[in-house]
Amino acid sequence: MPDRDDLLVLAPHPSGQLPADVLLAMLGDDAFDTEKREAFLRRVFFEGDPYTDLIYAVPGARFVQAPWSRFAVDLNRERGDSADNGVLKQMDFARQPLYPAGFALTPEMRETRLRRLWDSFDAQVSRELEGARLMIVGHSMAEFGPALGPDQGAPRPALTLMLGSEQAPTVPRQHWDALQAACAEAFAPALTGKYTRVAVGDPWTTDTLSAAHSARTGLPAFGLEINVALYYAEWSVLRGGALKELHDCFAQFADRALDIVG
Repeated sequence: MPDRDDLLVLAPHPSGQLPADVLLAMLGDDAFDTEKREAFLRRVFFEGDPYTDLIYAVPGARFVQAPWSRFAVDLNRERGDSADNGVLKQMDFARQPLYPAGFALTPEMRETRLRRLWDSFDAQVSRELEGARLMIVGHSMAEFGPALGPDQGAPRPALTLMLGSEQAPTVPRQHWDALQAACAEAFAPALTGKYTRVAVGDPWTTDTLSAAHSARTGLPAFGLEINVALYYAEWSVLRGGALKELHDCFAQFADRALDIVG
């Protein structure tokens, strides 16, 4: 088994928590209503990448888990990304507003939130990368492309490796086929029914965190997307044993990936 301390795994999106100031901006006085607050946080959690912390936390590897929801700040976006699905989202993936009518995120509010949440995570990742040989960023993806996405309504593969583009790979191109094959082999126990395809670059070619830190350090880095249909039906009906199975599959794949990148 390779030394897992050479591997850094990131989980940027599993949290369903919001800083209190963000929660108050989104809910106003409803934040003090237990039933309304808990329902909203449940919505936020399941529109993130639920349970990916459990799936990707490989024993022995370096592991950095985001403490806040992607709707507080999306850590897998560039700091200056102001698009609808950018770093500070004002709607969810069904294009439902996260803030009350008339809310405006001022430049000052934007910068304050980025400094406190985005910058601190970026600095932590940079520290953990020191001495590592590989970084993997763990995600889950909706079964079908959502309204706030590049592939609205389209069915998605079981797994997607985001290794960069042909023009700008985040892992050397000569390793792509081996990584795809290793991923398919490691996850084979979980790939049943209609969810069997292990894709490269569908529907995304590049993981933003991987691209940013690979460019800074020269280390290979890539993202992995797991279709949520492999472990739960919409709105939290978990499939028995699926999380542990996916966790074990990923651990096997992570070891193979370390061997492949050398």
